[in-house]
Amino acid sequence: MNIKRKIKPLLPSLREKKRYIAFEIVSEGQIKDISAVSRQIKDNSLNFFGELGLANAGLMVVEDCWNRDAQRGIIRVNNKYMNHAKASLALISAIDGKEALVRSLGASGTLKKAKDKYMAA
Repeated sequence: MNIKRKIKPLLPSLREKKRYIAFEIVSEGQIKDISAVSRQIKDNSLNFFGELGLANAGLMVVEDCWNRDAQRGIIRVNNKYMNHAKASLALISAIDGKEALVRSLGASGTLKKAKDKYMAA
């Protein structure tokens, strides 16, 4: 008799909390490719956090929320590493060979609120 057991999911109170940080890119020319932005954010965060810190932060660029015209996007991060993520964004000096600054616009607990509040340009 083979009994398959399922692992119980974590209770919501035990899960790691996440925050959504809206950011804006100020650059010489328009940056159209979100993958270049995502790669630069991850590389810069890796240099700033280290591998263990980046894994704990759970940093992820939400690619569906990239606004090409306004040069705005959203990243998801663990709430304990929110200030570290903002600092790593501020240290970015170039994206895809173009000089660029990344400003954080604000943070929110839900993706919907972050979109409504910060993505409307």
